[in-house]
Amino acid sequence: MNETTSVQRPIRVALVDDQQLFRGGIRMLVDSQPDMTFVAEASDGAEALRLAATAKPDVILMDVRMPGVDGLEATQQIVAQGLQSRILMLTTFDLDQAVARAVAAGASGFVLKDADPEFLLAAIRTVHSGAEVFAAQATADLIRRFSQSPDRLAGEPAEFTELTEREREMFFLAAKGMSNGEIAKQEFLSEATVKTHISRILAKLGVRDRVQLVVYAYEHGLL
Repeated sequence: MNETTSVQRPIRVALVDDQQLFRGGIRMLVDSQPDMTFVAEASDGAEALRLAATAKPDVILMDVRMPGVDGLEATQQIVAQGLQSRILMLTTFDLDQAVARAVAAGASGFVLKDADPEFLLAAIRTVHSGAEVFAAQATADLIRRFSQSPDRLAGEPAEFTELTEREREMFFLAAKGMSNGEIAKQEFLSEATVKTHISRILAKLGVRDRVQLVVYAYEHGLL
């Protein structure tokens, strides 16, 4: 019997940043990895949408602050267009309100620009796998700061009232940062059951993942 070996396609990575030297360093780092390939780069957010549409990267490393169209607006445009690239924000500040807004807009995480190379590579792989990349405490502080902004919404939105009592319990536990395993242990449920509840909650609220769920909770004053 002949055995066939499937070769996994390398992760296609693109970078949007206004610093040429930084772009060169990231390009070399990514291309040094056997499971990644650097496919495109841009110097501002205005070029990011074109890059996402033509190069079709799996992961876009997006600088938050750039002249002209910044990373937040570029992220919003890419998500609005329904493009499939996962976006990992690059920031100089670990408590950056613009990053919180990018997360709310659909970014899959954030990494400090001075992070260790191995951490950045691990973050790219994690985001590509469908998960998010956030440092727990930094994320909590970040979202807390975001929740204090003047344009924060207040009160229960209509879609939140559609949650069942059990789903509300799960919502608040997840919004406090508990993992599926931790919720399962506390509520004496299987992880599969918790995962099903969380999936239904995300669908009803129209949010993509658990991080956006946390942003949603703070933004609407539910925590």
